[in-house]
Amino acid sequence: MIERYTLPDMGSLWSEENKFQKWLDVELAVCEVHAEMGTIPREALQEIKSRAKFSVERINEIEKTTNHDVIAFTTNLAESIGPASRFVHYGLTSSDVVDTANALLLRDACELLLQKIDALMTVLKRRALEFKNTPQVGRTHGIHAEPTSFGMTFALWHD
Repeated sequence: MIERYTLPDMGSLWSEENKFQKWLDVELAVCEVHAEMGTIPREALQEIKSRAKFSVERINEIEKTTNHDVIAFTTNLAESIGPASRFVHYGLTSSDVVDTANALLLRDACELLLQKIDALMTVLKRRALEFKNTPQVGRTHGIHAEPTSFGMTFALWHD
């Protein structure tokens, strides 16, 4: 994302920090399911959940030698978790984690966009009513046409 053109909320949503947080959310959710199924010990799940943390800088440093983003991520997690880290990423592919996390990010981005659209709709309706009697030159095919109102323009955008 180009920072100067990005709203702060959307920028933070697509930050490296948040991307890796979503990866961690996916990994933890899978560990929880494994623990429920008895595939991994519940004690390991508790250790993973309480100790799992990451550092964007450390992940980037590890990736320079691994040339693999998810391996760098899981390696960094293992550094903070310890022996129970052997259950992290169990049964998963890199795509399972990245694609699921991206779906979560897209969902969050859509929710943010919908909030912004709701706010825009409120403004458009208010301005349509405010300017309903303000005359404006109508345009068609790039030339002047029948007069209309400035409020009608906002009303059409609202519609």
